[in-house]
This record gives sequence, structure tokens and C-alpha cells, in this order.
Amino acid sequence: MMPTPLLSIENISKSFPGVRALMDVSFAVQAGEVHALVGENGAGKSTLMKILAGVYQPDSGGLHWQGQSIQLRSPADSQRLGISIIYQEFNLLPDLTVAENVLLNREPRTRLGLVDWRALNERTRQLLHDLETDIDPQALVQDLSVAQQQIVEIVKALAIDARLLIMDEPTAALNPTEVGHLFGVIERLKARGSAVIFISHRLDEVFTISDTVTVLKDGQHISTSPAADLTREEVVRRMVGRQLQDIFPPRLQAQGGTPLLEVHGLSNDRLRDINLQLQAGEILGLAGLEGHGQRELARALFGIEPIHRGTVQIDGQRVYLRHPEDAMRQGVAFLSDDRKMEGLALTLGVRENVALPNLNRFSRFMMVQHEDERAVCGQIVETMAVKTPGIEQPVRLLSGGNQQKTVLSKWLISQPRILIFVEPTRGIDVGAKVEIYRLIHQLAHDGAGVLMVSSDLLELLGLSSRVLVLREGAIAAELAGAAATEESVMLAATGVHG
Repeated sequence: MMPTPLLSIENISKSFPGVRALMDVSFAVQAGEVHALVGENGAGKSTLMKILAGVYQPDSGGLHWQGQSIQLRSPADSQRLGISIIYQEFNLLPDLTVAENVLLNREPRTRLGLVDWRALNERTRQLLHDLETDIDPQALVQDLSVAQQQIVEIVKALAIDARLLIMDEPTAALNPTEVGHLFGVIERLKARGSAVIFISHRLDEVFTISDTVTVLKDGQHISTSPAADLTREEVVRRMVGRQLQDIFPPRLQAQGGTPLLEVHGLSNDRLRDINLQLQAGEILGLAGLEGHGQRELARALFGIEPIHRGTVQIDGQRVYLRHPEDAMRQGVAFLSDDRKMEGLALTLGVRENVALPNLNRFSRFMMVQHEDERAVCGQIVETMAVKTPGIEQPVRLLSGGNQQKTVLSKWLISQPRILIFVEPTRGIDVGAKVEIYRLIHQLAHDGAGVLMVSSDLLELLGLSSRVLVLREGAIAAELAGAAATEESVMLAATGVHG
């Protein structure tokens, strides 16, 4: 006989003007399990989580907590019950210490009513110790890494005796080592009897950490199954209605001739004697463990990181890349792995973001020709199939996939010949990934050269004509064709082989 679920979601429906976000969604979460919730953007995950947080109330259906019917009319109701949500955007005060954040508004007091700082720090230290982490309770949050800040969010939840933690894309900004540490923390939460709802687009991680997987599609419940009974291919099929092998377009081969890009002996503080060639029509992948130089190489070739020694040639001519403007003049475009900080002005509209690096094109006698700007930006947004109510829509209101397509749009106006992508599909769903893959493939097919860094090996191998593996800032292996496998990349990246 199955134990009474910690949380039962029963026939939940929710509509907004013109949109039916959830339709009769039902599933249960057991204490002591990690329950993955997956689906494309627009599948209903965010709406359901806001219902559990007490932000939205369902139009119909109900919730049961340990067998008892409940109503969550506010976030306070949700927290009192023991439900805590850790969003992608952390809710921390950077100028306060870890302890001050963890026990904010719940500070222990002395008999005089003053904050008992010793008790505050000791209570936080104990909570951190329970998760086997050595973060200093008196450290300022602004001085912590992203991974450490995430641990602080988890400790905040534990401080209010949370029984159910909902983690929204918790690994999006973490490197593999930090992901491993987070998963260790999640395992310890399970051992305490807490339940975790784990929302992620990274299916490899879903299968690593989850006991149960629920799939939503278009606001409807598709399935809830033990993770052990599923394959990645089956989950993709349920999410998007297509097989995994249909995700990647056919692999391209270089078009030959003079290389678009040649690098000889490139070195700086992080890179050692890098040599590479990129041909027209080629997608060249850069692989390696986190922190071994692939991101730094991409940034050096766009003039962000310095080049201390070595030469760079574009179309057979030596160039000097001291600043991104130098690279842009040579027809190089760059997509950062942090689109919100380095790729977009979030408060501006789609049109303004697309136009920003192209203002010279739209200017006459130092004045921007807005009619020309609107026409060109509107056309590229339509061509790129950016889903937006209009080109004046603030980009912060777009989905991750449409934000990424907006970044692409601003570069494609100038028709670059060399495109450098760093984590091009980070934080976007499977359906949007397929669209990005097809765009990258089409750009290379039309004669551009693409240099791509990705920590998703399946993605890198599925798109790349060749793969260069970096280890400790140097190229450890070049792999192509049948020789380019997940195993061969990892062997070269770890120094076991090659």
C-alpha cells in the first residue's frame, strides 16, 4: 500500500485572459523523493508552481497536504505549511550576511529585544553544517559564488522547516563541480524526509537526481512515471512530440578554400599555444571540463579577453582583436553564455536591443532613421520567428528561447561571417533548442563559420563538424566523425587519453 502523499495535486485548472494555462492537472509528490517536473516553456510549470506558492489560486480542482484538503490564499499560507520555492533569480539581499539573510524577520532576540547576533550566527552555522557546507555565516552574500548563494536559499527554506522545496532551474548558472555539490545537498534533503520538485530543461540531470518524472505539455498532464522506467528519448517524445534523433539537423562539412579564421600560437594567462582553423560552412565545437579554457578562447577571439602571444587571421589577413569593436569590424559576432548580463538590455524593447549594435547602419548625419530601423528590425524578428506581441515589447518579458533569438537577430542584421556561440541554449526548453539548432545549422549552410562552446556534450556532438577538446588551457585532442563520441571527449578532457 502506497503511503499518503505529502502533496496531492488534483484536477487543477487555471486560465488567464485568452490563455488556458492548466487543464485538469493531477499528480502526487511523496515525502523523501525528488520529483522532476519537465516540459517546454508554456507547458504550465510556472503557473502550477505559483499556485503552490500561494501567488495564484486555481479556477478549479484542489490540493491535499498529507491527505488533508488545503487552500493556499497567499505565500504566507504556503510557507506556514512548509512549502518553499527557490527561483532562478535568487531572493537574497547582497549587502547582508548569510546569517542575516537566512533568518531575516526571524532573528533571535535578547531579553532587551535586541538582535542576538551570537545566536543568529550559531543557528545559521548549524543549518549550514546540516548540509555539510563550510559557508561562513558572517560572509556577505555579495561575496559568494552563485552556487553558494543557492545553498543559502536552501538554508533559508530549512530555517522555516520546509517539507517541500521547489527548485526552478537550479543548475542553470552552475559548473559541473557545483552541480555535483548541489545534488549532494539534495540527497541529504531526501534523507531528512523532505521532498523536492526539480524543474529543469537538462534531462541528463533530471535522470541523475530524480526518482519520479512528471511531464506537462500545453497545460496538460501527460504522464507521471518512475525515472527508472523512462529513457531520455521517451521524455523528449512526451514533451515535444518528436524523437530525440529528430532534434539535430544533418551534420555539415566544411566548404574548403582559405580558412575564415586561423589561430596560431594564441596564449594568455589561461590559454597555451592554441592553434585552430575554422572553414566556411563548418561548425567547430570547443569541449572540455569547466574552467579549462574553452570559454576564455571564445572571448579572446571576440576581443574581450587579452591575447598576449600568437596571431589571428581572418580570410588570410592578420587582424588584431584588442576590443569587441575590432572583432565586429572583421565580421565576427558573439553570443555570451550570460545573455541577461552581456547580451541584452532587459528593460529595453526588442527593437532597441536588435538595433543597438547596428546604429551606424540606421543613422544619417548623426541621426537615427527610426522608420528604417523599425522596418529592418521588424523584418529580422519575423524571419527569426521571435514570439513577441510586437517589437516594442520589453525583452525581459520574453521566454528564454525568444530572448536568445533576439540576441541572434541583432547580430544577423550585419551578416557576420564568423559566429561565436557560448552555451547557445542555456536555460531554454527542448522545443526552443531545436529552433536554435536549425538556425545555427542554416547559418553554417549559408557559408558562415561557427565556433561553439557548450557544456552539453550531446548538443556539441550533434551539431559540430569537428570537436576540439581543451585541457588546462591547451588543445588536448581534435575529434571528428565516428571518433567524436561522449566517451572520447571525456577521456581527452580528463587526461586519461590523448
